[in-house]
Amino acid sequence: MKPKKAPKTKKEKRSRKIKPPRLDRFHHHVRDSLTEKWRESLASVLPVVLIVLALCFVFVPAPVSALLGFLLGGVMLIVGMGLFTLGTDLAMTPIGEEVGVSITRSKKLWLILLIAFLVGLVVTISEPDLQVLAQQVPGIPNMTLILMVALGVGVFLVLSFLRILFRIRMSVLLLICYAAVFILAIFVPKNFLAVAFDSGGVTTGPMTVPFIMALGLGVSSIRSDKNAENDSFGLVALSSVGPILAVMILSLIYRPEDAAYTGAVLPDVADTRSMTMLFLESLPHYFAEVGIALAPIIVFFVLFQIFALHLPRRQVVRIIAGIVYTYLGLSLFLTGVNVGFMPMGSYLGQALASHSMRWVLVPIGMLMGYFVVSAEPAVHVLSKQVYEVSAGVISPKALMTSLSAGVSVSVGLAMLRVLTGLNILWLLVPGYVISLVMMLFVPPIYTSIAFDSGGVASGPMTATFLLPFAMGACVALGGNVTTDAFGVVAMVAMTPLITIQILGLISKIRVKRSVAQAPVLPEAQEEIIEEIIE
Repeated sequence: MKPKKAPKTKKEKRSRKIKPPRLDRFHHHVRDSLTEKWRESLASVLPVVLIVLALCFVFVPAPVSALLGFLLGGVMLIVGMGLFTLGTDLAMTPIGEEVGVSITRSKKLWLILLIAFLVGLVVTISEPDLQVLAQQVPGIPNMTLILMVALGVGVFLVLSFLRILFRIRMSVLLLICYAAVFILAIFVPKNFLAVAFDSGGVTTGPMTVPFIMALGLGVSSIRSDKNAENDSFGLVALSSVGPILAVMILSLIYRPEDAAYTGAVLPDVADTRSMTMLFLESLPHYFAEVGIALAPIIVFFVLFQIFALHLPRRQVVRIIAGIVYTYLGLSLFLTGVNVGFMPMGSYLGQALASHSMRWVLVPIGMLMGYFVVSAEPAVHVLSKQVYEVSAGVISPKALMTSLSAGVSVSVGLAMLRVLTGLNILWLLVPGYVISLVMMLFVPPIYTSIAFDSGGVASGPMTATFLLPFAMGACVALGGNVTTDAFGVVAMVAMTPLITIQILGLISKIRVKRSVAQAPVLPEAQEEIIEEIIE
C-alpha cells in the first residue's frame, strides 16, 4: 500500500497558480524564438551596414549626424524586424492555417472565395514594404495606392484558390495574366510603368507571405490527390500580379505625369541627444499609422473567432501576444527606415553617381543585392516550406544560392538603367518571355516555387535601402525618378524566375542520371522525384 502524499501547503498551491508550467513553457519558447529572430534580422541588416560603412570611410564621406542616424535606424530595424517576424509566427501564420482549415471544412465555394478576398485585402494593408513604397511614390496619396494594391491582391488570391480547387495548371494562368499585364502596359503613362511593376514585388513581404502560404496549405488539404500540397505553391506568384494590374488601372485615372518627387532628407542634428529625440518624436506617428493598418486584421480575427474558429483560450492568448509583437516591431521598423536608413541610401546613391567613377554603382548594387536577399525573412519562410513539402529533395542552400545570384544580377541591371535611362520594358519583357518559355521544360513544382520566389525576394531591405539608393543616384544624374529609378523591386522580382527554373532543369537532369542507381527512397521523396522526372 502506497503511502499517502502530504497535502500541499497554501504557499505551494498559490505558487502553482501564479506560475503554471504551460505559461513558463510559453515564455521560454517566446524568449528563444525572439533571440533567433533577432539573429536573423541582424544577418539581414548587418551586411548592408558593413557595406555602407566601407563606402563612407573609403569612397563617399558622409556627415557624422547622418551616419549616426543610419546606425541608430539600423538598430531599430534589427529590433523591429525581430519582434515583427516573431509576431507573424505567433499570430499571422496560425490565423492563416486555422482559417484555411475552417473554410475548407464547410465545403462552400462562395465562403472560401469571400474569405480569400478579405484575407488578401486586410493582410496587404498591413504589409510594411507596401507602406514604405507608398511614401516614396509621387502623384498618388499613400492610402489610395495601398487600398488599390490590396484590392488587386484580394482578387488574385481568389483566382489562386480557384486554381487549387479546380486543379488549373499554373503555367496556363501565368501566361494569361502576364499577357494581360504587358498589353495594358501599352496604355499606362510611361512615368508610372515602373511603379506599377514595383507594387507587385512589395506586396509579398514578411506579413503577407506567411499568412497566404499557411492559408494555401489549409485550402489544398480539401483535395486528396498527391499533387495537392505542391499546388499550394503559386499563391504568392499570382498575388503579385494583381497589384501590377491594379496600379496600372489607377495610373490611368490619376495620370501622374507631372508629379514631383521629394527625396529623403538627411537628419542634421547637433549631438546624440538631439538624434535620439528625433527618433522618439517620430515614434508616435508610426505607432498610430501601424495601429490603423493592423486594425482590419484584428477585426477579421475577432469576428472569425466568434462565428467560426472557437479556438481555446490558451491559443487566443498566444495570437494576441503575436499581434502585440507585430505592432511593436512594425512601428520600430518603419521609424528606423524613414528616419535613419532610407535617407542614407538616398545620400549614398547621390554621392556615388556624382563621383567620377559612377560606373561603380553597378558592382556595388550587385554586391548589395547578393547579401540582402540571403536574409530576407519571407525568403526563409518560403525555403523552409519548400524543404518540407519536397521531403528534402529541394535544399534551402540550393534555393538561396539561386536567389542570391538572380537578385545580384537584377540589382546590377537596375543600376544600369539608372545610368543609361533604359526603358524598363526592354528588360522585363525579355525576362518574362524567357521565364514563361522555360515553364514548358521545367517540372511544375519548380515553376511555382520560382514565381513565388520572385515575390518574396523583394522584401524590406529592397524597399528601404536599394530603392532609395537608386532614387538618389537618379536625382544626381538628372534623370527621371519615376521612369529610371523605380523598377528596382520589379527587377528583383523577375530574375529569380529564371535562376530558380534553371535550378529545376539542373535537378531534372541530375535526377534522371542518378535515379537508376539510387537506393530505395521514402515514399514522400519518390513522389517528388517522379514529378521532377515527368
